[in-house]
Amino acid sequence: MDPARIAELLAPFLAAPLSNARHSEERSNEEPAVLSPAQLHCISTYIDILLRWNARINLTAIRGPEEIVTRHFGESLFAARHLFPHSASASSVSSVVKGSSLADVGSGAGFPGLPIKLWAREISLTLIESSHKKAAFLREVTRALTLTDINIRAARAETLAGAVFDVVTLRAVERFSAILPVAANLVAPRGRLALLIGSAQLSQARSSLAHFLWEEATPIPASHSRVLAVAHPPQ
Repeated sequence: MDPARIAELLAPFLAAPLSNARHSEERSNEEPAVLSPAQLHCISTYIDILLRWNARINLTAIRGPEEIVTRHFGESLFAARHLFPHSASASSVSSVVKGSSLADVGSGAGFPGLPIKLWAREISLTLIESSHKKAAFLREVTRALTLTDINIRAARAETLAGAVFDVVTLRAVERFSAILPVAANLVAPRGRLALLIGSAQLSQARSSLAHFLWEEATPIPASHSRVLAVAHPPQ
């Protein structure tokens, strides 16, 4: 897919205000983010591989390249900018990024974990995906994009007892009510749980994890009902 078209489609997700985030005063002065030619090339390659694999196994119900960009990459990069606001700048890597670990639970086709890694290459990424076929896809994408410091766990998240991460992401998973507390248990004491969910699921998430401190949910651009909800474990 043409990188210039990818950049055009992603612009609303990278220009959106982040007023609900922590350090909102600092973030309100940010300029719209611009992806580098290398990042756009990676996204184009990723889409090509995804479409090829999707013809063999069901990675995503979304088949059109442009909708893949907006629905998958746009939403994932919106979360990335919220979680790691300065990491797109090669000259100024945020201290929040350096040494940070992120686990993507139920990674599937790699969203949002791999686009976040493209945005913030300094993070250590763990992709948790119980399907061995989907895990094989994730390995191929990782190799093709020459991404490093990625651990692909072909296992259920419940088996990672004792592991903790600075950020844990959850998006479009089956058995949401069952997996949510499992994901929460993977969050480090001063970490963050980031959910990309429908607004109708927000009350369920908050009631299930009532002991967590919830930020105000942030609407995702170009969506009528999708939000980014970030929560912090009790101190």
